[in-house]
Amino acid sequence: MTFRFIHASDLHIGRKFANIPQAADGNIRGRLMEARHAAIGRLAQVARDQGAAHVLLAGDTFDTATPSPSVIRQALAAMGEAPGVTWWLLPGNHDNLRDAEPLWEAIHRDAPANVVALVEATPHAMGDAATLLPCPVAFRAGASDPTEPLVTMASDAGSLRIGLAHGGVTDFTESGAAIAPDRDRSARLDYLALGDWHGRMAVSDRVHYCGSPEQDRFKHDRRGVCLSVAIDGPGAVPQIVEVETGSFLWTQVDLPLHPRQDAATTLDEVLPDTGRRDVLMRVNATGWAGLSDHVDLQRAADRCAPDFAHFELLTDALGTQYEPSDLDEIDRGGALRLAADGLMDEAESDSLSQEDREVAADALARLYAYVREAAQ
Repeated sequence: MTFRFIHASDLHIGRKFANIPQAADGNIRGRLMEARHAAIGRLAQVARDQGAAHVLLAGDTFDTATPSPSVIRQALAAMGEAPGVTWWLLPGNHDNLRDAEPLWEAIHRDAPANVVALVEATPHAMGDAATLLPCPVAFRAGASDPTEPLVTMASDAGSLRIGLAHGGVTDFTESGAAIAPDRDRSARLDYLALGDWHGRMAVSDRVHYCGSPEQDRFKHDRRGVCLSVAIDGPGAVPQIVEVETGSFLWTQVDLPLHPRQDAATTLDEVLPDTGRRDVLMRVNATGWAGLSDHVDLQRAADRCAPDFAHFELLTDALGTQYEPSDLDEIDRGGALRLAADGLMDEAESDSLSQEDREVAADALARLYAYVREAAQ
């Protein structure tokens, strides 16, 4: 009989999103926090739709080692509202065993019967068909491959061997903590469910990162997913189905410009037409633009920004091309023209630092915008 389960990870429940500016007329941080909690219900629905009785959470269920009691209790209650699903919670680096010891004690004390805290590297039966082999993270920064215990973990003959771990298959910190990409073979695994990488990635047929069910950064450019996994029996290749679970889309686009281009129209062409309320948008403007183009682009961004959950226009890589006609719009003579000429000279000076040139260019752009606004 085919064994089915849901592979999810990195819910980071309780994350405060302090890096996202809070809009004066909105509550984007609150909405993002609520979406992370709501991912529990969406995962439960996916399990029901896919005929899966188990949800494997491969670490970082909680964003910190010390979430508030309400965050913990409400998350556990949401899992308890899906009684036909068993939730398997693995400590990750954010909610590791050492730093989050009170958290795991609270889970052990308050969890409903269908929630299992995997605080030891010992096998757990998932019914008669499969054995779960967990590798809980003991410390936030480990010094070895966290999946090494899988090699010696035992399971009953004829039982599927399903590993559950949290960490990277590439060591970005030179700590030696990388997971062996062939761990499925050395540990005789039918499937290795990994967490830590927030994007979807298949390491091999049997080793997968599911990504976060609710994204939290401008990197992966898609809504979060979980994996519905079906295995026909020991040795069979797992059948993987990606199921979209994310409420928000974090996306970024490049906006190449050239002088005298209609910046407002060009910006609108790269933006989504629908669903903007649930989109966090970052636009990277590149190329060259005149002073008037800069003003038009910023005004267009200011007009459309309230449509989005969050909107950023980045112009660090957008150079400014100065035209005599632009400076004439500021003033053809007098103090304002002298100031504009001085700022332009500083913005194009080879003897000043990049930072000082950028300050001068920004000041000139502001001066142009103020004069143009006053004239209108």
